[in-house]
Amino acid sequence: MQRAESERIIREMLPFLNNKQLLQLKEVLSELVAVPKTEKNKIDDNEDLLKKYFASKRAEGCSEKSLKYYKTTITKALTSIDKGAREIVTDELRNYLTSYQATHNSSKVTIDNIRRILSSFFNWLEDEDYIIKSPVRRIHKVKVSTTVKETYSDEELERLRDNCDHIRDLAMIDFLASTGMRVGELVLLNRDDINFHERECIVFGKGNKERIAYFDARAKLHLQKYLYSRTDNEEALFVSLYEKHTRLTIGGVESRLKQLGKQVGIERVYPHKFRRTLATTAIDKGMPIEQLQRLLGHKRIDTTLHYAMVKQQNVKIAHRKYIG
Repeated sequence: MQRAESERIIREMLPFLNNKQLLQLKEVLSELVAVPKTEKNKIDDNEDLLKKYFASKRAEGCSEKSLKYYKTTITKALTSIDKGAREIVTDELRNYLTSYQATHNSSKVTIDNIRRILSSFFNWLEDEDYIIKSPVRRIHKVKVSTTVKETYSDEELERLRDNCDHIRDLAMIDFLASTGMRVGELVLLNRDDINFHERECIVFGKGNKERIAYFDARAKLHLQKYLYSRTDNEEALFVSLYEKHTRLTIGGVESRLKQLGKQVGIERVYPHKFRRTLATTAIDKGMPIEQLQRLLGHKRIDTTLHYAMVKQQNVKIAHRKYIG
């Protein structure tokens, strides 16, 4: 039997056999064409496969937070289906997603996130030749209705600024609004990270990827005033207002912004909304999407487009300008 004929048999059997059966067929055919077996033809249990998968993702620079979420999601699915990963078929994954949505009353976004994570795992198994085909390949992306997410208006930003009774809060609001950085990036910054002359700083984003973030003149002035007012020796850029002046945490930033919003009657004031506001404003003012992608530290441009929801009024103005 020739190698080409062996591969043709495997392709024709793809619709009828699961991955474990396909691997067994491949081993038999390999013996007939005198192809030596590889280590990957050995049956690995789910735990070993997951260890290898996460070692690979960790080497790619995925954050531990993301890896923990991936592990929980994949383990739940494998435990629920109660089969070896290499034996799972498409219908079993479809049934799992349907059952999960019904049991947890999950949104379409949540279900599609689970599908995406499972797809990553099974695609890796396929790429590494642990399976012949990914069972997620025929499970399509869940269609989710697009909603225009909230951003801060200029008036709301001014009301938040006017309500700040401490220079730290004013500096923090201006810094978030002008850099568009993630709150997790903000709390990791130290005083020495700030270049006031160039109005920029180096931040470490998801996966420890380094990029430069920029802030405006107003943020510079308020940040300098805040730092001059401090008497502590803490290296952190933003610290708590309590006596010990420890590094401000993500929870601390979220709590303070929520409190400031409540005082002026603005609902849902949270750090990420500043990031979305900057993205939307940048797009509305004509910033090329590729530059905005780099500014926000996004790996994929699709993510940037998701953040930047162009205002309908600007679409109307653009139509009149370019179309007539």
